[in-house]
Amino acid sequence: MAKLLYVTCNLKPTELSRSLSVGKEFLDEYLRQNPDDEVHFLDLYRDNIQRIDADVLAGWGKLMKGEDFASLAIDEQRKVGRIWKHADQFIAADKYVFVTPMFNLGFPAELKMYIDAVCVVGKTFLYTPTGPVGLLKDQGKKCLHIHSNGGFHFGKEEDHSVPYLKSIMGFMGIEDFEAVVVEGVDAIPDRAEEFRGAAVEKARNAAVQF
Repeated sequence: MAKLLYVTCNLKPTELSRSLSVGKEFLDEYLRQNPDDEVHFLDLYRDNIQRIDADVLAGWGKLMKGEDFASLAIDEQRKVGRIWKHADQFIAADKYVFVTPMFNLGFPAELKMYIDAVCVVGKTFLYTPTGPVGLLKDQGKKCLHIHSNGGFHFGKEEDHSVPYLKSIMGFMGIEDFEAVVVEGVDAIPDRAEEFRGAAVEKARNAAVQF
């Protein structure tokens, strides 16, 4: 039995969201294929991800100097503890699905906040004299990114969403990465359902292999 972490970052209801609706098609098929798997849901707008702030940086600085966690200020303990909780949940998963819309050639800031909370030195990567090492490498973990945008950006230099997520997953050692992208729905609205349908088919096929 595998653990799937299903991460969404969208303010719209599923029926009004292209990415969430495609994600639902993926998840329905995935659960048909893997009924015994354990799925954990994370809504980055609802679940109040801890951002890196002055307390977090101060707490990390003290810990790096060898101070005990109990010696940190109350706010430092609380916030660092929340980030560690996010990171530990991420580490415990076997598979990851991120469902996002494109915001201004990237994705919502809440996803970057979450990445900052799980890409943590000593937990998911280490710095070494020969360069950084992803601590999740060679564990059979895999990641799927379901993403939507109104134009045609995927695979182009201006796309700072899918390539970034692939890069940061690889940085932590998760190299099995796939993307399903819904695009062109605003550029050619008359073909929006056609584009969405093609993405749904890709998502269902991905679910069978995932």
